Amino acid sequence: MKFVKYSLLVLLLTLVQSCWKYSFTGVSDLKAETFQVNYFQNNSVLIEPGLDRDFTQALQDLITNQSSLNLVNSNGDLVYEGEITEYRISPTTATSDNRAAQNRLTITIQLRFYDKENPDEDLEQRFSFFYDYPGSSQLVGSQKTTAHEEIFERITQDIFNATLAKW
Repeated sequence: MKFVKYSLLVLLLTLVQSCWKYSFTGVSDLKAETFQVNYFQNNSVLIEPGLDRDFTQALQDLITNQSSLNLVNSNGDLVYEGEITEYRISPTTATSDNRAAQNRLTITIQLRFYDKENPDEDLEQRFSFFYDYPGSSQLVGSQKTTAHEEIFERITQDIFNATLAKW
């Protein structure tokens, strides 16, 4: 009976210890304490005013909210930089009279990520996502805001997963 009690105690302690360092975002074992996000310049052919500022802020917010890292302006342990390389609106489907039935906004980000503590983790990668909307409507006002937010949410999460969560 004592053997069973001790076995259960050891099993319970092992489970508790192994869960101690678990994180749903997968970043609990980082050696870094700070990060910086340099301004993402909009170098696309089609320039949308404020897009670069909004994307930079979205990336900063996501990393701040999903990790314990502190945002700094310079000398960060982790550095995110890059540019917006594509902001494109294109028809995806057409009607019988050659009009766009549906349009697609595509935004592409070229990212460079540097980890000062572990240079083997440095990354240069392209991230892209899209938003489809009816061809009969213009991409203005709240629809444009919604499109940007949805695209930024997906791209920033993909960047987070590639650089910190390693998914």
